[in-house]
Amino acid sequence: MKLLLLTATVMVAFAANSVLNRMAVGTGQIGPVDFALLRLAAGAAVLVALVALRGKGWRGASVAGVLGLLLYLFGFSLAYGQLAAGTGALVLFGVVQMTMFAGALRAGEAVPLRRWTGAALALAGLAVLAAPSGGAWTGFAAMAAAGVGWGLYSLAGRGATDALAATAGNFALALGPAILLALLAGTDMRGATATGVSLAMLSGAVTSGLGYALWYAILPALGAGRAAVAQLTVPLIAAAGGAALMQEPVTARFAMASLLVLGGVTWASWPRRIPR
Repeated sequence: MKLLLLTATVMVAFAANSVLNRMAVGTGQIGPVDFALLRLAAGAAVLVALVALRGKGWRGASVAGVLGLLLYLFGFSLAYGQLAAGTGALVLFGVVQMTMFAGALRAGEAVPLRRWTGAALALAGLAVLAAPSGGAWTGFAAMAAAGVGWGLYSLAGRGATDALAATAGNFALALGPAILLALLAGTDMRGATATGVSLAMLSGAVTSGLGYALWYAILPALGAGRAAVAQLTVPLIAAAGGAALMQEPVTARFAMASLLVLGGVTWASWPRRIPR
């Protein structure tokens, strides 16, 4: 029961990143670049403090990890200027899975038919979601870039012996390039409201920093299979949060896309034999 509650808490935290970003950027409380920069800074501060308190040193950060993290953070915030919370989370989740699938192919891993069909279903779901997007194409493109970034970040960190230390290192190392990118993009924090700044800090320090720390703490007990299934709930929680807090509609198109994307990922991840 304790593991179940902790897992549920982490999934809510991950979904909350979508809702908080949408509440801040989508309503004009803060610019997307400013939000991403503050989120990164607050998350880095929390993660670095946690690693320092453990006293186990730093290891596992990488150039690929930093670049993937930057692409994820900025793409994520830019997308929520247009996309609803649940829609953005579903696009992110689907593209992350497709990126991981492509990474497996590139690495020469044997890919069974089950994973091919699952990936095809997930891709069809993304097509259903994006097809009638109208003027929201830039939002879909930005979130797709964020999904590629997070997928690359995950691939880069697969060999890390200490995931929390690697994440803290990547967050800290990404700060310099993030500030440079923000300056080049013309960031202007003077246009941000106190609410927008608070939501960005909350997303960075709590739902990202502490959320990631808790996730890495429970992963060994959870196992890869249950972890993958648990993450299927994030887009649905984000959609529920968007509906409850911002009155965003949950459409039939979103429901169909969710069925295809989440069903495809479930099918691709399902073990050949279920252990007894």
